[in-house]
Amino acid sequence: MQIFSQIKDIKTAIGLLKNENSTIGFVPTMGALHKGHISLIDKAKSENDYVVCSIFVNPVQFNNKEDFDKYPIQNDVDIELLKKNRCDVLFIPSVKEVYPKAPNENFSFGQLEKVMEGAFRPGHFNGVAIVVKKLFEIINSDKAYFGEKDFQQLMIIQALVKQLNLDIEIVPCPIIREADGLAMSSRNVRLTEHQRAIAPQIYALLKNCVEHSAIASVAEVKAEFVAKISAIPEFKLDYFEIADENNFQSISSWEDSKSPRAFAAIFIDNVRLIDNMKIFCNFAKS
Repeated sequence: MQIFSQIKDIKTAIGLLKNENSTIGFVPTMGALHKGHISLIDKAKSENDYVVCSIFVNPVQFNNKEDFDKYPIQNDVDIELLKKNRCDVLFIPSVKEVYPKAPNENFSFGQLEKVMEGAFRPGHFNGVAIVVKKLFEIINSDKAYFGEKDFQQLMIIQALVKQLNLDIEIVPCPIIREADGLAMSSRNVRLTEHQRAIAPQIYALLKNCVEHSAIASVAEVKAEFVAKISAIPEFKLDYFEIADENNFQSISSWEDSKSPRAFAAIFIDNVRLIDNMKIFCNFAKS
């Protein structure tokens, strides 16, 4: 695996691959890699000649400095994991390399950036757009791979590509879960043993929402989820929403959307976890 920390060097390496008419799949990450990330590497490997991964903890997407400071960094472990899983190229730049000057770009994504993560983390998606645009320009890949756990982020990136008319295909990849259902996340390493033991209840309650959607109204499903989360002392609900997965408009009736999805953000003490789950409604509009 080739490892680069300088933009000019990785651009040269990518240029050589492009000159061979090779296809390139790109997996951008913030490190602290887990099986979810590796599933993206595997998918990229199956669809391209070469796979490029980046590790960069992007400061401009954190609206909470404490959250940025606590973000887990394990570069040595990540490098060995990428080597083991046949990643071809790693880009691991410094903040100064990516942002020689403070970025000041502003993007607009309409409703997508005004709800849920956008509402509870002001400036987050603008920071995501800034770094993703920058990375896409550096790597110049044919495809880029993103997990559906960060579903709203995935939609923002698809909107960014469309807005800027970028020549890249965004490939959504399914959520990878632990055996007990907990969505894999780099933040999971911050959970204590007790927190880790109760965290899968988020998945269980989302699954319960999907099952009850066949017999209960949207309001009833939402009320039940909120009540059950609130009954767990270690949990603090940031938000729970049922919205159309294409436009992120909140729905009040199952007939309002052909593609409803449940979204949740929950603090377990000081660790914030997000998850989502598609709701299949046989009685949605046809």
